[in-house]
Amino acid sequence: MVAATAAAPVEAVKSTIESLKAQVQGTPDSATATFDFTPAIATGDNVDALIATLKTDGVKVLEANGFSAALEKALTDKKNNAVREGACSLISTLCEKGVGHYVEPYLFPTVFNLIIESFADKIATVKAAAAAAIKNVVQVMTPWAVPVLALPALLEKVKNSPKWQIKLGCLDILDLLVVSAPEQLAREMPDIIPVMTEAIWDTKPEVKKAARASLTKLTALVSNKDIEKFIPALINCLINPEQEVPKTIQLLSATTFVSEVDSPTLSLMVPLLSRGLNEKLTATKRKVAVIIDNMSKLVDNENTVRPFLPKLLPGLIKMEQTVADPEARGVVNKAIKTLQGVGKVSGDGSDLPPPKVTKAEDSLPKVNAALKKHAASAATDANASLIRYIAQIVANLVNARNLELVEWNSALTAYVNLMAPEAASHATVKEVLEKSAGADDEILAFDDEEEGEDLCNCTFSLAYGAKILLNTATMRLKRGHRYGLVGRNGSGKSTLMRSIQQGQVNGFPSPDEVRTFYVEHDIDGSEEDTTILQFILSDKRLGASEEEAKASLASVGFTAERQEQSIGSLSGGWKMKLALARAMLFKADILLLDEPTNHLDVLNVKWLEDYLRSLTTCTSIIVSHDSSFLNNVVSDILYLNRFKLKRYPGNLDQFVKYVPEAKAFYELNPQEDYNFRIPNPPLLDGVKTKEKSIMKMRNVGFQYPVSKVQQLYDITLQVSLSSRVAVLGPNGAGKSTLVKLLVGELEPNKGGEVWKHPALVVGYVSQHAFHHIDSCLDKTPLEYLLQRFATGEDGEELTKTTRVITKEDEEKMKAGALITIEGQKRTIDEIISRRKLKQSYEYEVSFKGLSSSENIYLPRDDLIKRGFEKAVAALDTREAQKLGLTRPLVRKEVEKHYADFGLEAEFVSHNTMRGLSGGQKVKVVLGAATWRRPHVVILDEPTNYLDRESLAALIDGLKNFEGGVLIITHSKEFSESLCNEVWAMKDGYLTPSGHNWVEGQGSGPRIDQKDGPQEDTFDAMGNKVENKASKKLTSKEERKKKKDRMARRKRGEEVFTDEED
Repeated sequence: MVAATAAAPVEAVKSTIESLKAQVQGTPDSATATFDFTPAIATGDNVDALIATLKTDGVKVLEANGFSAALEKALTDKKNNAVREGACSLISTLCEKGVGHYVEPYLFPTVFNLIIESFADKIATVKAAAAAAIKNVVQVMTPWAVPVLALPALLEKVKNSPKWQIKLGCLDILDLLVVSAPEQLAREMPDIIPVMTEAIWDTKPEVKKAARASLTKLTALVSNKDIEKFIPALINCLINPEQEVPKTIQLLSATTFVSEVDSPTLSLMVPLLSRGLNEKLTATKRKVAVIIDNMSKLVDNENTVRPFLPKLLPGLIKMEQTVADPEARGVVNKAIKTLQGVGKVSGDGSDLPPPKVTKAEDSLPKVNAALKKHAASAATDANASLIRYIAQIVANLVNARNLELVEWNSALTAYVNLMAPEAASHATVKEVLEKSAGADDEILAFDDEEEGEDLCNCTFSLAYGAKILLNTATMRLKRGHRYGLVGRNGSGKSTLMRSIQQGQVNGFPSPDEVRTFYVEHDIDGSEEDTTILQFILSDKRLGASEEEAKASLASVGFTAERQEQSIGSLSGGWKMKLALARAMLFKADILLLDEPTNHLDVLNVKWLEDYLRSLTTCTSIIVSHDSSFLNNVVSDILYLNRFKLKRYPGNLDQFVKYVPEAKAFYELNPQEDYNFRIPNPPLLDGVKTKEKSIMKMRNVGFQYPVSKVQQLYDITLQVSLSSRVAVLGPNGAGKSTLVKLLVGELEPNKGGEVWKHPALVVGYVSQHAFHHIDSCLDKTPLEYLLQRFATGEDGEELTKTTRVITKEDEEKMKAGALITIEGQKRTIDEIISRRKLKQSYEYEVSFKGLSSSENIYLPRDDLIKRGFEKAVAALDTREAQKLGLTRPLVRKEVEKHYADFGLEAEFVSHNTMRGLSGGQKVKVVLGAATWRRPHVVILDEPTNYLDRESLAALIDGLKNFEGGVLIITHSKEFSESLCNEVWAMKDGYLTPSGHNWVEGQGSGPRIDQKDGPQEDTFDAMGNKVENKASKKLTSKEERKKKKDRMARRKRGEEVFTDEED
């Protein structure tokens, strides 16, 4: 027996360790070294010697010397507090010093349960040591061991322990497991939720409070997007079922479920639904049946739903037999058939056989066989506990139907390494996986040990607020590879990119080791007047000489002349290329590209593809919704799913073969319950058909003051309510400039005229959509909208060039303000209002120094000739906006409006825009642009930042919109699905095609008259009022009627204004 005494000095301990090493190394075939655990348990002595023995002799020393029995004896010694505390402290120390995997197999189930019982020990130090021991064990053990070893013991104690301290301690451990084993706990939610539902009603206030907090944390593991927003309500149902169940069922019945319904989702929903089936009101029970029917259709297989059938089917069948309403019975019958079909049962589900579960006994022969083949010396009785422990983990992986080699290596290799060399460990794990897989199962095994330099090989966790995005995820990046980062919306792609950029990913190489550059395509507005070359030279991170900067800019297409132009003259595509030139000069090892094709035309996207493929020493991580671009560029896919980051070799097409459901990430199909609804515009005076033009350009030319060349030449076009226009062309062709002239942000300065209907409202989202909200990022979307429309006008309208009155405009108005009326000179002061005058308007003007009784009306053309064009336009805009503001500018109405764009009320009223994602910010801008019910919607590159679901919803919304649509886009898929008219821009010239430009009203159907029969109207007594169409009078009859009215007035009779219509 080898042991160090309590009083032995450090040198003696070292001597003992060396002696042990020599003993073990000197007798490899002899019996395992003996070890007395008593000093280590009782006084903490001999621990270093034990660690040294474990590292040299392996777990055999624990097996041979009765480690489990020694711990059991110590933990059950009620007379010796120090021994009980020492046993717990020993376990903590071993875990903390890196040998936790050695002792894990000897803790379950007996020792683990005894430590949990110590949570209620009367001695405080023992309780603290027990809590620390359990926390250390669950944090060290593989997550795949948690469901079969740790979790059942914790749930049993929470449910049945008579001691509240034990319940409280177990709830604390559950909170830890939410973080360390989220995927595994999510799978076990059907067993967890019923226990937690009882715990939240515990008689002990401390347990009740802790259970409710733990339940809230556990529900964060439910990843179903459809019910995510209802989770607080579902928790309240468990806490206060009498009041909350009917209200929550009402909320859920209005939801169309589209996401896959898995076990965690059902475990949270079924308690509510089973209770709802026992409600008194038939209407409530009917809604429950509808919810069950909708959710059942989205269950993947019968194994998912079968555990819940006994809780739902008997209640549905009873309801079908007792409910009196035949329509409700039909709904219930439909739900029963759907549920039975998904579960593949015929009765009420109560006689189902237990599901087939792989046990440790089933896996043990396979583990032993693989060990004998690849590491014969390990397959001995001396390692029996460790081998059985490995078999239990294997069984859990099989039950989870996880057949990915990377996951098996992660879960098992550390334990096999304790008794076999690393190479043999990998071979053993692979063989066990192959023998455990069924005949029809496909094993996903990718070789991650391929040749090439590792730039990064780290394991980390990532969260956003209270939401866990990644847990112990492994990211391995090879030099020269191009990784496409993909995942469902909200899975954390952009958060991961930002975290890498900000140095918040644990284990990611520091900037001193690996140069990482985040490619941004939004240039700060303060840089607008800086020349392109100076912008590059001013970036101190690059350390580039002027010659290097010029060469880099030239390589991406910037000529010497263009390099001297200001950044403000660049289109969005050229700004993207400028950002790439800067990244090239940085000589990055890793490029982070978030939506790099935004603003790029087809030619430049092709250039970017070629450039990224040419990088042999630089690694790229790319997030993009452009599936074609990703498919052409990437060499590997990094898939964010279920809190893990998994690598798949090959491009997007190959990835979809491995993960078929990922195809939905890149399809442009609108979801049933997710579409944008753009408010339809009011009628325009004089516009009786959708073909009549409401915006025109005639022979317009334009040149930016800072540019040496003209941007637009001789542009002629028109827009109507029926327009569906795609403005196409290469970067820098003048597309955005054209649109800015249409909306009034610019004015023609090389001849020509821009005309708009006086009552026209335009909804405009610029190329750099975020500039609309840049100054309001610390406001909520609600506050932003209230501020923008506070005066009844759109605040952005006031800043447009067509509204800002310059000194030159003031001089024109001053000269044109003098007017002679009846020989008296007067000076026009303000334009007050307007009224219809034939095909145009006349405007009421007031005069300086005279009362309102002296006001007169002047024709529109007369005022424009006098220099009052912008004042007339300002009044036109105000009058147009009055037509659109038929709803109050209040919170409820704003939330409802934004809901039509898929933005939840929580984000609208309670979250500042600084914290919103790019897609959510675009929705804020879209909502603001359409608040006034515009007649024409103009979107400059709307596909930027929007995910595929939102893009499909936007297309659907624009198709159903009753006004005109004009979009600038480089997305062929987007333009072809929406537009039938094309304006092709090249070198400043416009070539239209597919247009239907008409003079006058055109031949389309009338929009100022209602189609079909008139609706019946009734008076206050319920009597039908006959609607007689008024006969149109001839000119002669109109003159006679007017003479009659004048004669009646002369006689003093009362004449009503409606008679004059």
